[in-house]
Amino acid sequence: MDKYLKAIRNDLSINSDERYRRAIQVFFKEGLKLYGVRTPTVRKFSRKHYAAIKYRPKDEIFRLCGLLLGSGLSEERTIAFDWAFRLKNQYQPGDFVIFEKWLKKYAPDWGGVDDLCIHAVGYFLYHHPEFAPRVLKWAGSRQWWMRRASAVALIYGLRRGVSLKEVFRTADILLLDKEYLVQKGYGWMLKVAGDKHQREVFDYVIKNKKKMPRTALRYAIEKFPEDLRQKVLSK
Repeated sequence: MDKYLKAIRNDLSINSDERYRRAIQVFFKEGLKLYGVRTPTVRKFSRKHYAAIKYRPKDEIFRLCGLLLGSGLSEERTIAFDWAFRLKNQYQPGDFVIFEKWLKKYAPDWGGVDDLCIHAVGYFLYHHPEFAPRVLKWAGSRQWWMRRASAVALIYGLRRGVSLKEVFRTADILLLDKEYLVQKGYGWMLKVAGDKHQREVFDYVIKNKKKMPRTALRYAIEKFPEDLRQKVLSK
């Protein structure tokens, strides 16, 4: 394990850019720890180093992901979440506990939430819908990133045509959330749902528009035809 970590960290250290590191931190109010390596380069290294371990048992790769996550460095987290998604065809129900732990402990920012939930968690939930009630519980969390995750985790399935039941349940819980990044998260979920279910999302937004924060509302209707947008935005 040590040799893989050492090789990854060596590549990241050599390719760090202090100016980029300072610039990217502006986007994350949570104060990320960064090497300062651009994301396409990080993903290139992820592919490179995964090739050396891809035939190892899933549990062993997950342990290595945990070591990467434990560093607290954003680029190592990106690699860990990428590797986790590359193992998607081997997911088992018990992996939910691992993903939930990673989300709670290692993803307290919108970038981490979205990276894990759009890919690994979203894929898992799509193929194991029996876990939807457990994801819905995140919407009531005291931690804002768990609340955002409850919405973002549904997007993978929504893009593949799953039902709207969990979407509206989640939106109902998050409807009055005061955290800006949660508002954007559930607004994004509704926007994606509207790609295949425009009328249902329109009706939901019309019913709730007097209560919905403006941020969530505008995200939800962003792709609507102009006439529907104006109906929502009119007083």
